[in-house]
Amino acid sequence: MSAAELTCLVVEDSPMMRQLLVFALARIKNLRVVEADDGFDGLRKLAAQKFDIIVTDINMPIMDGLKLVKRVRSDPAHQDTPIVIITTEGAKEDRQRALALGANAYITKPIQAPQVIAQVKLLLKLDA
Repeated sequence: MSAAELTCLVVEDSPMMRQLLVFALARIKNLRVVEADDGFDGLRKLAAQKFDIIVTDINMPIMDGLKLVKRVRSDPAHQDTPIVIITTEGAKEDRQRALALGANAYITKPIQAPQVIAQVKLLLKLDA
């Protein structure tokens, strides 16, 4: 698989926040970003294609990020896809719950673009 084929699904209900993430992730060479505006939309996009990494918010209408993580982990096609949670929920219990459900990383807002880029590169095993 060439590096040109990496795809990232960004699931975030706030258009401003989603834009921020898309701009940050655009700095990673050969990473194509697909946007979803809630967990349900994210699942629909996951049903249509496989992603190399998922970046999701927790607090969203219709289906929140934790339910999304649970659904992704229960699907054999996506159970090994790295998931990065980005959220305003800074509480230790929230972090533990997200990681227990199968998230690989947990970043609290306000986010720093370099932190998100570094985490995504690490999970995709890309050179820093």
